Amino acid sequence: QVQLVESGGGLVQVGGSLRLSCAASGRTFSNYYLGWFRQAPGKEREFVSAITGSGSYSNFADSVKGRFTISRDNAKNAVYLQMNSLKPEDTAIYYCAAGSGGWTSSRVTTSYAYWGQGTQVTASS
Repeated sequence: QVQLVESGGGLVQVGGSLRLSCAASGRTFSNYYLGWFRQAPGKEREFVSAITGSGSYSNFADSVKGRFTISRDNAKNAVYLQMNSLKPEDTAIYYCAAGSGGWTSSRVTTSYAYWGQGTQVTASS
């Protein structure tokens, strides 16, 4: 069992930055790859980024590539999403998730067994 708690969301001006954090507790943290997903009102939950258990590999949705970075600190049982150059379309609830299936499936919500409660990110002018 893994418990995940996100923090760091908020209201930011378009073009600004936010850093989301996800604190984990429970079973061996490094056994899981971690992902960030987001869900805007009236839309399906979508993949944002993921990082392997060791932190050696990561992937990003095309919509955030070059603007967002992901990192993790296994000693602190934490994963981070640095979001720069935020756009209005980045507005959503952001969720942290832990998965242990194949890395090639890390963009798919069904690959993740554990989810946080989410944190709201709003980019507004």
